[in-house]
Amino acid sequence: MKSSRSKAPASIEGVSAVERALTVLTAFRRGDRTLTLAELAQRTGLVKSTIMRLAASLEAFGLLTRVDDGSYRLNAECLRLGSLYQQSFDLADHVRPALERLVAQIGETASFYIRHGNERLCLFRVESPHRVRMHVQPGDCRPMDKAAIAEVLRRFEAGSPAAGVGDEVPLYSSGVTDPHVASMAMPVFGAGGVLVGALAVSGPSTRLTEEFAAQKRAELRAAGFALTWLCGGSLNSDMKHMTETRSLQSAL
Repeated sequence: MKSSRSKAPASIEGVSAVERALTVLTAFRRGDRTLTLAELAQRTGLVKSTIMRLAASLEAFGLLTRVDDGSYRLNAECLRLGSLYQQSFDLADHVRPALERLVAQIGETASFYIRHGNERLCLFRVESPHRVRMHVQPGDCRPMDKAAIAEVLRRFEAGSPAAGVGDEVPLYSSGVTDPHVASMAMPVFGAGGVLVGALAVSGPSTRLTEEFAAQKRAELRAAGFALTWLCGGSLNSDMKHMTETRSLQSAL
């Protein structure tokens, strides 16, 4: 099982032994205290003897430890690295490039919204190249109505984990907030399955028709999954499968 958690330049190949070791390390999920050798083998697809050798290297660097019953748990070095990541994390560093890629892929304005009381607040926005477009600026608020963006923020704000995301997203709406504007939106989750915000594409309803949105929903869905991963959110099996597709690799 090969992980695509990072995208290396085409001229540089990863080290297979390192990838296998990281596959073992990232097999742990939220709620796991320990994993047996059999559980690690089932989750990674690696044979037990290989896992034991990889685990020995991970133990040497303080990332993994073996407990008395023979199972494994994450060690303190993971906490140190996680703390360093949290200190350096800036949402804008991840969201803005994602919005730029969506505009290039779909050709319509891309934005990122969060819930702000009884309104939805636009945090980031990249305008489409078209002259006819809806003029909303970062910092502007819109109502929590029945538009796709508001529906995403409302539906997933109660802490619904990323694992609960199904085929219903991205959501699409047309003519709700503005009779001439359509949008489609995808939830983005962070650590612990907490909703970070809504990733959205919007444009005139004459261009962003329901048929056109259906053709482009895979790009927005992949971008939402990629941003969830970058924000520290967990991916379910369907999302992990998508990390092996070209669409998600390009989104990263």
